[in-house]
Amino acid sequence: MQTGAITSYIDVAQLTLYAFWIFFAGLIVYLLRENKREGYPLESDRSDRAPRVSVQGFPRVPDPKTYHLRDGRVVTAPRVEVPDGPLRARPIGPWPGAPLQPDGDPMKAEVGPGSYTMRPDILDRTEDGLPRLVPLRANVSASVSGRDPDPRGLPVIGADGLVAGTVRDLWLDQAEMLFRYLELEPAGGGARVLLPINFARIDARRVRVRSLLAAQFTGVPLLRDPETITMLEEERIMAYYGAGTLYATAQRQEPLL
Repeated sequence: MQTGAITSYIDVAQLTLYAFWIFFAGLIVYLLRENKREGYPLESDRSDRAPRVSVQGFPRVPDPKTYHLRDGRVVTAPRVEVPDGPLRARPIGPWPGAPLQPDGDPMKAEVGPGSYTMRPDILDRTEDGLPRLVPLRANVSASVSGRDPDPRGLPVIGADGLVAGTVRDLWLDQAEMLFRYLELEPAGGGARVLLPINFARIDARRVRVRSLLAAQFTGVPLLRDPETITMLEEERIMAYYGAGTLYATAQRQEPLL
């Protein structure tokens, strides 16, 4: 037999390859399980006798693990998520998995593109303990690059071509040093609202938004504190603009063909 051979059919290189295959398969299963620490187990509408059917899939959900966060909170994952209220939508058919039709105002039904995660209703903070998101007026050391248009003072144009308001300030992510929101003063007056910058298209003359009509900007969720924003408030604001991509007009809910 050659060097390294255990038998005439098996050698060390072959055993090493088999060991690698076993390790790699175990790694895949481990990563798939760890990926289910958030959002699992799922709920199913397949059973009338048990409305909360638990769906885990393969591999199963991992055992709970406790995390001690920097701010002193203790979080366990996976954990049982409690709905924050009744579902404001109904299935369009009796079959399992039927699409949901929002009840009432679809912009505020919080389903479909308007759904969001129940993140903690606290401030997101930097490594130094400072609020992560602040208006530019609260950070005088930051400014808009001279190579980019400054949107402050520019009109905001909705999907219907009408003026929704005027940009009065920008909100800065102090951890990433990026602008996350535009602060908008509605054209009809009232409290200022935030516009996620990824829903805006900015040029030298105007700010265009395709997800909302001009009149719908007054429905953007407001902040409790005009100088800070919590993680849950961020979710709700983003969800409102996301809902507009489908529910802003009746035509957007119709098929393309």
